[in-house]
Amino acid sequence: MTITIGVHASNPSLYHLYHLTRHGFAQRELEPLGESVAFHPYSNGVRTGELLSRGVIDFGGTGSTPPVTAQAAGHDLVYTAVSAPRPEHGALLVPEDSPLRTAADLKGATVHLAIGSWQTHLVAKALDDAGLSYADDITAERSTADSEQLLRTGAVAAWVAQGPQLAAARRTGGLRTLIRTGDVITDRSVFFTRRALAEERPEIIEALTRALRRADDWAAAHPRDAARIASADLGGTVDDWESALTALPWRIEAVGEAFLAEQQEAADIFHRTGFIERPVTVADAVARTAGRPTKAS
Repeated sequence: MTITIGVHASNPSLYHLYHLTRHGFAQRELEPLGESVAFHPYSNGVRTGELLSRGVIDFGGTGSTPPVTAQAAGHDLVYTAVSAPRPEHGALLVPEDSPLRTAADLKGATVHLAIGSWQTHLVAKALDDAGLSYADDITAERSTADSEQLLRTGAVAAWVAQGPQLAAARRTGGLRTLIRTGDVITDRSVFFTRRALAEERPEIIEALTRALRRADDWAAAHPRDAARIASADLGGTVDDWESALTALPWRIEAVGEAFLAEQQEAADIFHRTGFIERPVTVADAVARTAGRPTKAS
């Protein structure tokens, strides 16, 4: 059997696992189980649930929002692991001279963000905490390559930046953080698979989790080399990538009650604001053979 791992640039652990195939992290873990490994690159992490359900991939990872929307779309997924919190992974930025000072001030504003990603969770929860609605109180528009320039010229009021784009924007100056990610959500990387694989072959899931930890350990120990890989492949300067990658925790943890509660809160906000059409019970996305998750996440 070949285990196909989905990989896209927005999930740093899977991205570096893919680009480090020469080190054999995934192969080394799966071969003793009689399995081979393949990678399926794609560009939009929001599609991960669909790709799992269609059998295109067997295992994937995203930020916090795509698995919730995948459940809402009827995809039967199972969470397998999560990263440690990433409080400095991104931020909602405004111009230095903007009158906006709190999330409540965003009422009526146009905000650029990666719609459907963890950034939707960030903005929706920040607004919810301020008594506002993601659906009704802002105009959410999908980020483009021009988002930073639109922000600087006043064409949009706020922009959620992450990774090397955030590092570059801060290096350039003239912008300030209105909402720091870690003040609103934990912003974890989230890994998940199809229910059948999780429940019938848990040893494969354990092997894939070990492979992710190996890749994370490498990236944590070699941030400059990891930055060179990303810069050459995705653009941006090596220095900005190194700043972004150094801010990540590079630690994979078990799925626990605290994480499930975070996801359930997000799902409830998404449903209340109409971002998803039906309610989601996040705890349904736990392998039945695994028992109840621990509280230590």
